[in-house]
Amino acid sequence: MRVAADMHYPADPSSVFAMLTDQAFQERKVGEISRGDWDVRVQREGESAVIVSHRTLPPDVIPDAFRAMVSSTITITQTEKWAPPRPDGSRSGSIDVELGGAPVRLTGTLELSPTADGGCVERVEGDLKAKIPLFGGKVERSAEPAVRAAIDAEGRIGLQWLAERG
Repeated sequence: MRVAADMHYPADPSSVFAMLTDQAFQERKVGEISRGDWDVRVQREGESAVIVSHRTLPPDVIPDAFRAMVSSTITITQTEKWAPPRPDGSRSGSIDVELGGAPVRLTGTLELSPTADGGCVERVEGDLKAKIPLFGGKVERSAEPAVRAAIDAEGRIGLQWLAERG
């Protein structure tokens, strides 16, 4: 299942990248969207960055019809890798979200691009795949709202973060 979403920010790509790679921002974001234990680590590598978060979800977030197909807890490992900026300040990256305890994975791309109004847009595009014979499509459709909710939360938290530092 294809997933695509845009997050619009009233700041240039350099400022948004600084926010996205700020350890305190990541801790706030992951802490707000988690319902169990979590940790996050930001590693800057020159002009590039890698962000890895781990979250544990309780089984009650899994729809009843699919609980028998997953383990008692689900650990989400999300890895974002950002490349150095292009001359216009835009960046590309990759995203990989693996659900340990469930055969579901999101792999895709990230783009951070300037907009004409001086802000920028962060675009997330990926493929959400559930490797479950006969039920994969149903699992993907049931997981997709949670993926969108996490993306929406990042956008909302990012806007709050930028406004607080305005």
